[in-house]
Amino acid sequence: MAIAINVRAHGNSGREVEQLWDQVAAFEDEPSMRTLGYRPHFTFAIYDSPAIAEETAWQAMLRAAAGEMQLRIEFRRVRWFAGPPLVLWLEPVDDAALRRWHAAVCAAIDPAYCRPHYRPGRWTPHCTLGTRITEERHHEAIDFAGSFNRSMTVLFDVADCVVFPPVRVVAEQKLPAGAR
Repeated sequence: MAIAINVRAHGNSGREVEQLWDQVAAFEDEPSMRTLGYRPHFTFAIYDSPAIAEETAWQAMLRAAAGEMQLRIEFRRVRWFAGPPLVLWLEPVDDAALRRWHAAVCAAIDPAYCRPHYRPGRWTPHCTLGTRITEERHHEAIDFAGSFNRSMTVLFDVADCVVFPPVRVVAEQKLPAGAR
């Protein structure tokens, strides 16, 4: 099992992202994001247990979220990680708050325990749209990403700690409303 520290879109504003999940699922061998049973999110760190305990991860998230408000994140672009497999994701327009949260999580738990892609200097803020793009649909998926031509704003309003697979929320905290 693995432990992840996240901020997620619990309310209705995440519906636009979920609609994109359904579009991206057409390029996958099976719908990756709907299958999770979990809302749109940003992951700040993933740890393999038992190296890091659930309570340790949750306390790190609480420290990172201390004094923070809900995050209103704008997206205008779909990008991809080459993989394999190819992964499509939404790129945040202004990720200063996300980077601040990530730095706080990394300060609370030695990044050496974190999976490499989530360590300082390697982490890319992203909201995943699909993780199981087939090789046969690779070019269509990249064309889809390139043709994305709109702006959407999503409210990320819950900080949480989950274990997976399957995704199970260990602890969560609603973030206070307001602008920072």
